[in-house]
Amino acid sequence: MYALSMTQTLTTKLKIVSWDEQPTKQFDDGSKTTQAEVTLAEGTDGLTSGSSAMLLYYRPDGTSTYVSLMRVTATLEGRSGSFVLQGEGTFDGTSAVGSTAIVAGSGTGDLAGITGTSHSTSTHADYPYMPLTLTYDLG
Repeated sequence: MYALSMTQTLTTKLKIVSWDEQPTKQFDDGSKTTQAEVTLAEGTDGLTSGSSAMLLYYRPDGTSTYVSLMRVTATLEGRSGSFVLQGEGTFDGTSAVGSTAIVAGSGTGDLAGITGTSHSTSTHADYPYMPLTLTYDLG
């Protein structure tokens, strides 16, 4: 007998506990690159914590684009473990918008085999929380 997999959607938020961002290069035109380490916690809807490494490029006007890897610990549908989200996003001066995909083979524990994507849109009004919509399949 085959188990049917079913795509689920979770809309939640994680608290930004720390954000350590350091410049890596500064350019004559006012643009720069930075590296950030972000710690997330206090999730109550399945995602419980996370840590993210980001590389960011800031234009002279303060807008930016970034790439990220985020490891998330979760309990989804009674199954516990962790997985890694790989993504990219932008900041237009008002909103940060990012999209990620679960890295194949990154699921641990009961979440081994998880697949899916996530999306986040946040403004300064959301701080210190990061809204996140995760669409996933436990396989």
